[in-house]
Amino acid sequence: MDNNSSKEFKPFIPADKIVPEFTATSIILGVILAVIFGGANAYLGLRVGMTVSASIPAAVISMGVIRVVLRKDSILENNMVQTIGSAGESLAAGAIFTLPAIFMWAEEGKCENPSFITIAIIALCGGFLGVLFMVPLRTALIVEEHGILPYPEGTACAEVLLAGEEGGDKSKVVFAGLGISAAYKFIADGLKLFPSSVNFDIYSKNYTCGIGMDVLPALAGVGYICGLNISSYMFAGGILSYLVLIPAISFFGGDAASSILDDAGNAIPFNQLDPGSIWSQYIRYIGAGAVAAGGILSLIKSLPTMVKTFGQAIKGFGKNVAGGERTQQDISMKSVIIGVVLIAIIMWLVPAIPISPVGAAIVVIFGFFFATVSSRMVGIVGSSNNPVSGMAIATLILTTVVFKSTGMTGTAGMVAAITVGTVICIIAAIAGDTSQDLKCGYIVGATPKKQQIGEMIGAFISAFAIGGVMYLLNAAWGFGSEAIPAPQASLMKMIVEGVMGGTLPWTLIFIGVFMALAVEVIGIPVLAFAVGLYLPIHMSAPIYVGGLIKWYVEDKKKYDNEKQKRNSVEAGILYSSGLIAGEGLVGILLAVLAVVNVDFDMSGIYGDSFASVGNWVGLAVFAGLLATLIFCCRKKNIVEIDTKEEK
Repeated sequence: MDNNSSKEFKPFIPADKIVPEFTATSIILGVILAVIFGGANAYLGLRVGMTVSASIPAAVISMGVIRVVLRKDSILENNMVQTIGSAGESLAAGAIFTLPAIFMWAEEGKCENPSFITIAIIALCGGFLGVLFMVPLRTALIVEEHGILPYPEGTACAEVLLAGEEGGDKSKVVFAGLGISAAYKFIADGLKLFPSSVNFDIYSKNYTCGIGMDVLPALAGVGYICGLNISSYMFAGGILSYLVLIPAISFFGGDAASSILDDAGNAIPFNQLDPGSIWSQYIRYIGAGAVAAGGILSLIKSLPTMVKTFGQAIKGFGKNVAGGERTQQDISMKSVIIGVVLIAIIMWLVPAIPISPVGAAIVVIFGFFFATVSSRMVGIVGSSNNPVSGMAIATLILTTVVFKSTGMTGTAGMVAAITVGTVICIIAAIAGDTSQDLKCGYIVGATPKKQQIGEMIGAFISAFAIGGVMYLLNAAWGFGSEAIPAPQASLMKMIVEGVMGGTLPWTLIFIGVFMALAVEVIGIPVLAFAVGLYLPIHMSAPIYVGGLIKWYVEDKKKYDNEKQKRNSVEAGILYSSGLIAGEGLVGILLAVLAVVNVDFDMSGIYGDSFASVGNWVGLAVFAGLLATLIFCCRKKNIVEIDTKEEK
């Protein structure tokens, strides 16, 4: 499309037509979905360091409820539901990538756990700022560059809404995945009839390695949604860490004493270490260096786009209007400026938030800059590829250096740096999500001002929900544990500690940095590879399997036409979204049960052979779960749905 496409564009609902949009139904349903998908994504992100977009699943569920159950017909109500509902997922992503670091320091006795109110206020500040910073950007990015910036998720969500007559059948697919995943998760990690993680360690005199996978539905769902390319890069990183680096460290270390001590306080030789110990004490630092380098490289490559976007945003700063046509109404600039100033003052003066005046200034300046960057980046590559973690890393490094130079050192300085990083991270995530939602609204003919208010409602409710979920998961298993490794937050914690106190093993870090550079040189997306190197292979392996299924489903030879293929692939995305949501919800339920000491463990039926028998049972059941995903995408099923709808 050419640059004039925005002037020629006509939304589905004309500007002069008034239909139900910001209603009690849309607000209540949106809030419920914000809590559900926010909690589910918080759990997922704390397990694997990734979150997934909730816009399309929220839109599909909304259509299923509003159109089928309530017998109402309003595309703008459905759009409002997904606008409010998707805010929970974005706010969760920003919070869980950073805040658990403070809980880890509290576990080490360095500080107190952040209070529930502290978490909620920090999340609220970031969420509101993310929405407010996006207001002056809407006209420049969403309207004037319509046809230039595709905004993949926003456009796809609009297509789903425009095909609203299919909502009933599609919502059934989401709920089917949710139900199967919930039952699977409860049997695996509640009843423990089979292990949710299978592991095979190999020991020999000259070769020590490990292989395994977490046989969980959410990971397979993530792999399907990401596709084969991204999941392959992640799995390649896992292969390098577990089948190359771990054996190399064990072999070259030989009988030399490692840094790991046994129960008697004696150093264990390298060739006697198990793969898990080598990974936790050595490989994860290499992975951390690779992830940090990948994030910074992504940021550097985006610099031309950042500068261009920032300049355009400044030029178009006053173009948005509070009056005029319904489809061009934004929150007024006066309200935006007052809101930003008030939030900055709150961050500075509220005792629960450990941010100084310098920190508040950093938040506002960097927040607007990264909101601008995030909004344009998601317009090009989509929310799933938005380098939020890279922005957080850059912010943390700079903030920690500033705080250290001004005398704010030690744990107090580190907590303040993480807090600033959290707000920035949430701003970037929410700004990206708001951009996608506003693009969807622009296509269907929504009122921007109402969407912006809806985003704030979703952020407000989600801020309190995320605080509760984080406290619950930490009380049940503890951040940094095997159950909730919180990989992104662990990385941020290491970076802040390294800059503030110089405690990082820099040799291992730089090995990871130069691995990332080597991968970048040969043209492989470095961030996906680095995440695979940093995470245990048990997580990247099932993600890769999900990617393989997506590749199988996308094979054009299976279909008579492009519509069949598109419907089949989309059915898998919706089912996978249900798999992710179902596991996340039951994961939160199991955390509640763990806190109140309710145990359904039935693993004793295997006796002493549980470890060996359970591994194979787990793999067999996981294969059955994968079969349901393939079945959902079968050509026969899709054709039957199409035929029914055409009649």
